[in-house]
Amino acid sequence: MSCSFLLGNRSVVVVLPSVFAGLGLGLSLIVAIGAQNLFVLRQGIRREHLLAVVAVCALSDAILIVLGVSGVGLVLQAVPWLLTVVRWAGAAFLVGYGVLAARRALRPSGETLRVDGGATSAPSPRAGGTAVRTRPARTTLAAALATCLALTWLNPHVYLDTVFLLGSVASTHGDDRWAFALGACVASVLWFTSLGFGARWLGRWLDTPRAWRILDAVIAVVMFAIAISLVLPH
Repeated sequence: MSCSFLLGNRSVVVVLPSVFAGLGLGLSLIVAIGAQNLFVLRQGIRREHLLAVVAVCALSDAILIVLGVSGVGLVLQAVPWLLTVVRWAGAAFLVGYGVLAARRALRPSGETLRVDGGATSAPSPRAGGTAVRTRPARTTLAAALATCLALTWLNPHVYLDTVFLLGSVASTHGDDRWAFALGACVASVLWFTSLGFGARWLGRWLDTPRAWRILDAVIAVVMFAIAISLVLPH
C-alpha cells in the first residue's frame, strides 16, 4: 500500500498531525505487555527466525488496521451520528486503558519480564558449584511462524484494540483517516523491529519492576492525552 494511496492528493504537511496521532496511539496500544510481545522478545534473544517473525507481526497489524479503518469508516458514512458515539466510546476506552496503566505504575505487582535465551542446569558438585549453560533446542521456522500467527490472530484483544479502537479513532480524522492508519502501521513496524532486534539489550533493561513502572506511566499519559483530544471541539 503506497503512501500516495493512503494520503491521496492532500499535502503531507496537512496530514502530519493525523500521522503522528496514529503513530502515538499505535505505539501506546502495542507496547503493553502481552503474549505476542513476549514471543517476539524471546525470539530476538534467541536470534531465531527473527526477521520472519517481525514481518508477520507487522503485516498482520497492517491488515487489521486497514480492515478497521475501512469497515468503521463505511458504517460512519452511512450513519453520521455514530461519529459522536464512537468518539466518546473511544475516549472512555482510552481513559480506562490509561487508568489501568497508571494503576500498574503507582501500585506495581513486583513482576518483571524475564525471558531467558538459554537453559541453565543445576550446579554440579564436580564443577565446584558452577552452573553449566546448555544451548536450548532450536525452534523450526514453521513452528515459530505458526506460534506468531496464533498469538496474533487468536487474541481477542487485538480485534478490540486494532480493528475497533484504532478504526474508530481514525474515523474521527475524516479525510485524513488513512494518514492516521499509516502512522499506526509505522508504529507497528518500528515497535516490532526495535523489540526483536534490540532484544538482547532490551531484555536486560526490562528485567526490573521500576522499568515497567516507567513504561506504564508513559502509556497512561499518552492514553489520557489522546482521550482528551477526542472529546475536545474539532
